[in-house]
Amino acid sequence: MNKITILIAVLLTFGFNANAQKTMSPADQIPKTLKEVITLRIDRPGGANGASVAWHPVQKKYYAAQAGNETFPMEVFDAKGKMLSNSELETFFDVRGFWYNPNTKTLQANGYDNNGWVNYKLNGKGIPVSVDKMDTDPGKPDAQSVGVYDPKKNVVYYFDYSTVGIERHKMKDGVSDTTIPLHLGAKTKDDILSDQDDKKTNYNENTLVFTGTAGAEIGLLNITDKQIELYSIATGLMTKVLRLPDGAPVESSLNFSYSNGIYWLNDKTERIWHGYKAN
Repeated sequence: MNKITILIAVLLTFGFNANAQKTMSPADQIPKTLKEVITLRIDRPGGANGASVAWHPVQKKYYAAQAGNETFPMEVFDAKGKMLSNSELETFFDVRGFWYNPNTKTLQANGYDNNGWVNYKLNGKGIPVSVDKMDTDPGKPDAQSVGVYDPKKNVVYYFDYSTVGIERHKMKDGVSDTTIPLHLGAKTKDDILSDQDDKKTNYNENTLVFTGTAGAEIGLLNITDKQIELYSIATGLMTKVLRLPDGAPVESSLNFSYSNGIYWLNDKTERIWHGYKAN
């Protein structure tokens, strides 16, 4: 084989490998396993389900709310999981979704059914003291739907279990302006199923999370395969899989959250939020 032939062969091989790398998606990689890094214990009785865990980046505190009643517990923790609030603190609102809004510099929440959205007022120590109802009429896919906030687009997302999509609501007026389809478990367009009714029973039915990571913005909890699946808003395709460690609590409703780069799962019996990150 002469030098020219060898050079052509090398170039063709390099070109093929380069193209292969360009088309490789994160879903083609080996799934990562999550590792527990923190726990938040709800010491006070009240409420069978965890609503959400919010992180306040200015206060450097976690806020964990129980779902079901405005008198149920709200607990406040430092960055290491040490409780800072007293045993009397309540949610003041029947919380479902719970997030920090950097545009208004406030903690906000969406409530059960048609209860709308609220802003939390904090005292000088960063402890909630009351809520202000927001002047919106948001609606949502289901009475139990947990909202998540996208600060760049200034919208709230909900998982629409009935249509298997993301319902998007504008923060300024709460109005739903579109539904973005999700393709459960599908890594490529060829994997997309026209009917997802059988598949959707494998997922937490009213909770999604928002990571803010481009191409993997939306997370769903697969309770059958014990994993968190990340999806692209642009395509609706699954781009990453995060395996849960043995014993991680999974529920078909509520009890799933994301904040400060941590995926949270609530153990309803022990009343502990377990926080996980990728190894």
